[in-house]
Amino acid sequence: MRFLVDKDIADANIARTRATEAEDKAYVDIDTVEKFETLHKQEQQYFDEMVQKCKDVGATLVICQWGFDDEANHLLIHRNFSAVRWAGSVELELIAIATGGRIVPRFQELTSEKLGKAGLVREKSFCTTKERMLYIEHCANSKAVTIFVREIRNEDKIVQVIAELTEETKRSIHDALYVAPNLIRNNSFVYGGGADEVLKTQWFLYLQHPIRAFAEALDSVPMALAENSGLYPIETLSAVKSQQINENITFYGIDCNDVGINDMREQNVFETLIGKQQQILLATQVIKLILKIDGVISPSKI
Repeated sequence: MRFLVDKDIADANIARTRATEAEDKAYVDIDTVEKFETLHKQEQQYFDEMVQKCKDVGATLVICQWGFDDEANHLLIHRNFSAVRWAGSVELELIAIATGGRIVPRFQELTSEKLGKAGLVREKSFCTTKERMLYIEHCANSKAVTIFVREIRNEDKIVQVIAELTEETKRSIHDALYVAPNLIRNNSFVYGGGADEVLKTQWFLYLQHPIRAFAEALDSVPMALAENSGLYPIETLSAVKSQQINENITFYGIDCNDVGINDMREQNVFETLIGKQQQILLATQVIKLILKIDGVISPSKI
């Protein structure tokens, strides 16, 4: 998106436009200077009517899904009118919801009732970079929270590591955002850190051999947690199992944060019950699909 003219607009009246999918195409033959000048005047008049229409309805900012050419840019600056171009479709819809306005496909349909309201619209740059971001604040219907995750872009190896950490942070935030709807559907939870898997393993071991294999597969979760935390997987898993059995406490798990205790209740490590159920069901379904396969054809035999 590109912000023009004013960098701060208080009590903004926002007009949002979106081009229709069906666009008419026209072909014009220009073979003389007079025809070119006539076409240029008509284009200027068209843009002038668009800007004047926005001002007549009381708009102080226009946000457009598509771009506008240099002629429109010049006219906007000349009229001291702010505008944003190349706004994403999803962003445009979210802005419309937050500001309480409507998206219009044509400027002729723009009215004062379709304008959105915002207490402050401002443009802000990030540090020494040339990247700019538009803040639309103090909206009547805005209940959203924006999370910024930034990284240093360079070819240096250290910076590449930072980029990988940034991607991991984005994935973690994405996963965490799904916790809220799960808790709304069912507010039950289990203790994390592999404590739930260790408990299931001990219970399944008393059943028949196929279930024992399932129990051993569950051990891969706490072992992976221990290995990713820099611990010895087998020794750590054995210690946690021993604590659960000897002390009869089901919420002992892997101490990934190196706090010094394995009590997931004291560390406030929880997982939603729905999320845990979906993990086990999905893994079980994958195994069922594999067991249904009668034969495997390698690429060399095709």
